[in-house]
This record gives sequence, structure tokens and C-alpha cells, in this order.
Amino acid sequence: MMYVFDRNGVCLLYREWNRPLRTLNAQQDHKLMFGLLFSLKSLTAKMDPTSAEKGNLGVPQLLGHGCSFHSFRTNTYKLSFMETPSGIKIILVTHPRTGDLRESLKYIYNLYFEYVVKNPLYNPGSPIRSELFNTTLDQYVRGIA
Repeated sequence: MMYVFDRNGVCLLYREWNRPLRTLNAQQDHKLMFGLLFSLKSLTAKMDPTSAEKGNLGVPQLLGHGCSFHSFRTNTYKLSFMETPSGIKIILVTHPRTGDLRESLKYIYNLYFEYVVKNPLYNPGSPIRSELFNTTLDQYVRGIA
């Protein structure tokens, strides 16, 4: 499963591959995922052992500053996360034994940049509808799964 959110929490893309159970309410699912990311980012910033200044929970951190997380694992899934300087958040939810996906997330962001951002017909903040992006993304994700 994959999510792409913009800096405002708008889900630009949601895709599923090999997910046996479907969610009943996709919008609620998107809100829960964005809320989870917001909470984890706040928690990691608050617990940062390298910073003497502990900001309030929920206060955004500058990219590259402080503590951040890349993934977490449960007994049933692994969530891998990447945030770009422009605030785009890419999340992959995979099998718990999946390795480090940071390079894969960077590759997916490059696909997004090439096929979506550079498309003069794309309106930033709107859902991603690029067939070329979706096809290339499908091929790539199926190759790493």
C-alpha cells in the first residue's frame, strides 16, 4: 500500500498492491495515516537526545534538523516514510520483513517529480491522475515486492 500526501495533509495518491482487507472508508483511512505520521514526527522531535531545546509536540521541524524516523515495524507490516523539502510525504506499507526502502522511496519521489510535477497540466495539490506515472510506479513496486 502506498500514500502520497502534500504538506497540508491532502492525500494526492493512494494505491494498494496485495492488500487482502479493504478499508470501508478511504477518507478516514487517509486521515488516520496522516495523523499517525504527524504524531510520530512530533514524538521523535520531542524525544531527540541531541537537542537541548525541546519544542512543543506538533511544532513542525525544519527538514534535516533534529531527530526523524524512516520506518517502523509491527508483527504484521512495516511502514516506510520519506518527506521531501517541499513537504511531500511518501509512505509505503509492506511486509514486516522488507528491508530498508529509503532508496526506493527516493526513486518513487523522482518518478513523481518527472511524471507529475513537470507535467504542465498538473495542478499542485490535486490528486495524481497521470497514467504514465501510475504505470511506471506499478512496474517498479511490483519489482521490489
